[in-house]
Amino acid sequence: MSESRSLADWLSAIEARHPTEIEMGLDRVGAVYARMDCGRPATQVITIAGTNGKGSTVAFVESIARAAGWRVGAYTSPHLLAYNERVRIDGADVDDAALVEAFEAVEAARGDTPLTYFETGTLAALWLFARAELDLAVLEVGLGGRLDAVNIVEPDVAVITTVGLDHQDWLGDDVETIGLEKAGIARAWKPLIVGDTDPPASVLRHAYRIGAVAVRGGSDFLYAPTDAGTWIWREVGFEVELPMPTLAAPVQLRNAAVAIAAIRALDRDLDDAALATGIAGATVAGRLQRFEQDGVEIVVDVAHNPQAAQALADWLIAGPAAGRTVAVYAALADKDAAGVARALAPSIAHWHLAGSTLAGARGQDAATLRARLSDVLGDAVTTHVDVVAALAPALDEAAPGDRILVFGTFHAAAAALQVLQGRR
Repeated sequence: MSESRSLADWLSAIEARHPTEIEMGLDRVGAVYARMDCGRPATQVITIAGTNGKGSTVAFVESIARAAGWRVGAYTSPHLLAYNERVRIDGADVDDAALVEAFEAVEAARGDTPLTYFETGTLAALWLFARAELDLAVLEVGLGGRLDAVNIVEPDVAVITTVGLDHQDWLGDDVETIGLEKAGIARAWKPLIVGDTDPPASVLRHAYRIGAVAVRGGSDFLYAPTDAGTWIWREVGFEVELPMPTLAAPVQLRNAAVAIAAIRALDRDLDDAALATGIAGATVAGRLQRFEQDGVEIVVDVAHNPQAAQALADWLIAGPAAGRTVAVYAALADKDAAGVARALAPSIAHWHLAGSTLAGARGQDAATLRARLSDVLGDAVTTHVDVVAALAPALDEAAPGDRILVFGTFHAAAAALQVLQGRR
């Protein structure tokens, strides 16, 4: 490929190059990484896996570290509106030119080795980080942990936010098997932060077997809200009172607590002010992101599995709308749509089901989704070709005080944000 290729050209090329979207394993990506010889991505590295909460936990860690004056790189996936969102350096998305240069570096080292879209992007991010003189790199696992491309980097601290049922085709059919896959990011004699208060036994057994130091939420660190509208985080010998996260869902308190445990496990100087500023300042697009139109609240969220849907349901129950709550829901074909709908059904007055065919082979049309949910939802259901087509009637029918909840896939959130932010 010539150096005149645009970022869009590169993204199209790497997406089309590999015959499968996902191919687990570290041999190929590890070999190319070794040939790139780009060195460690930062002085210290935190790797974050989990079924839900990864992106928010990355944001909390990044925000705290930047408040402490550290130079930070963050790698996340997927993106919502632009690929550049996946790679941040010092709080800013990298520009097209930097990504093009990084893809060229990966291509020069790749040779005949086939790489997936995610593997290529991971190598590009690590190459950019290695040249940015970072104090800390925060890496979000794409899928699982043990065989994910991010796991070619040796972390100083590993994090498992939660373990639930998702991606069973790749990770296994039960939480014990899935937990073991996620625990593959742990390293001997290094901290493994576990967000679940009752994690799968497989996670703790693996940590014990390799000598990783498991630090468990609810046991080794504790957190709870106060009557004063703040919250307390504490461990043996340390306690701090903090402002509530700007990120709204109740589950974000756990994500913030896990982030504090992770960054404290680096054993660097960190004052209470950095913790407070970082927790209050962390934001993530598509996580209960709110808009208002003619008195109607519109909330966009990327919840796409039953565990995330239950967290969303808890938020709805804690803060019900003045009027009706209406759902605009799209789901990928390989997701547990019935489990998602079952968690939220008690709070939803009407469902606008949307097709997700633009998601490619994993997508499905609205009629198929409706058939899958026939035993869960009642008659208050309409179907639409896509999220944009569903959002329009939902808005037309809404009255002041109503709430429209758009969720189900990253594609759904992105489509809604394009409309609501006037980008479409």
